[in-house]
Amino acid sequence: MKVSRQQMGENRRRILDAAGRLFRDRGFEAVTVAEVMREAGLTHGGFYGHFRSKDDLIAAALAELVVASEPGPLALPAFAARYLSPAHRDDPASGCPVAALASDTIRQAPEARAAMTEGLRRQIARLTDGAAEPESARQAAIGSWAAMVGAMILARMSDDPALSNEVLAQTRAWIDRASPSTPAE
Repeated sequence: MKVSRQQMGENRRRILDAAGRLFRDRGFEAVTVAEVMREAGLTHGGFYGHFRSKDDLIAAALAELVVASEPGPLALPAFAARYLSPAHRDDPASGCPVAALASDTIRQAPEARAAMTEGLRRQIARLTDGAAEPESARQAAIGSWAAMVGAMILARMSDDPALSNEVLAQTRAWIDRASPSTPAE
């Protein structure tokens, strides 16, 4: 039976959503194409109607994940408070693809790295957008983004809940003290 273009688009969206969740939760290597398709509610055989390979799926999923954020400037301290929260730490499957997948992406195809690089550019621009002093705001954006991602990785890695919470709280406090004036939310 022939599937409509609309249905093909919906199926692709389901595959990308499922892949994004599974990859963020378990990493690229621990997830099979069959698991992605099952999570999407589709048959394994339909995969190749959408993607050439698992590498192609990884690159497409990352491209979707890193552009999924809302456009426009971010107020750095408010964004850091949301990002560096226990709720975000405790739900990697729905959280930031950078904190969940950056170290895995280094060993992926160039298309996957390119998607993450584009996401990095967009995030720096969002954190810098609207600042009165663009150069110092860019420096603060890069440093703060690196601190947030690093803190999230460390907080998730720790098996000590008190230390994990402290890493998040201290990084938020550091960003609050270090950030220049930012655009209003």
